[in-house]
Amino acid sequence: MADSFFSTFKGFLIETNAIALAIAVVMGGAISKLVTTLVSALFMPVLGVILPGGEWRQWKVTLSGTNAIGVGEIIGATMDFVIISFIIFILAAKIFKIEVKKG
Repeated sequence: MADSFFSTFKGFLIETNAIALAIAVVMGGAISKLVTTLVSALFMPVLGVILPGGEWRQWKVTLSGTNAIGVGEIIGATMDFVIISFIIFILAAKIFKIEVKKG
């Protein structure tokens, strides 16, 4: 009974590419951490010099009293997403030999 269950489960994992998906999720997390570190340690200090106020990720819009929207955090997360997406696109294009149509 146990052998049948495990062989069925193993077949499920292989047929559905669940193992490859798990590996991709772990690798994606590692790439995300790397890119976030590069952005915060390399790009943001340069932007901090260029932009007035320096710490733009701390920028908040106060709604009332202590309630505030973290506009800087939203912009920073958006920039992280765009950079991570671009790097993943470049890697995928190289791995799968995707040709980018010009014009």
